[in-house]
Amino acid sequence: MLEGRIVEDKPTMCPPNPSGQCPICRWNLKHKYDYMDVLVLSQFIRSDGGMIARKVTGLCSEEHKKVEACVKMAHRAGLLPNHRPILPEGVVPKPKFQLNRYLTRWSVSSARPILKKGLKWCKVKMPVGDPIMKDNVRYSKKALLYRQ
Repeated sequence: MLEGRIVEDKPTMCPPNPSGQCPICRWNLKHKYDYMDVLVLSQFIRSDGGMIARKVTGLCSEEHKKVEACVKMAHRAGLLPNHRPILPEGVVPKPKFQLNRYLTRWSVSSARPILKKGLKWCKVKMPVGDPIMKDNVRYSKKALLYRQ
């Protein structure tokens, strides 16, 4: 004797915006990520640190450019240490420029600023980040100065 039962399917995660062009737009992450969100960025990079093609990831052109800028900034900040190209045997990498402790324009060995002279309040601010990221959400009170 056979008996049929109605079994409810477990609800699957459906995106909040299913009509979005790309995965970032579908999940409403358009202006909510930056270079410190390594888990989001690591989905769009290869094991050697390069970007996966747009056709493969399905990103729209705007978001692909943003992710690319974020990946570059994350590499420079040292947040993606496991995603580096493998060097051939016998090749020694060039020594990197050593930043001072507080990542400022002041040199390590002197008390004078490297670029601009003058009082602290009239110095030209250093540009930070990429201009493509200026629409993203900022969690700090001060606005960042982006390079032009």
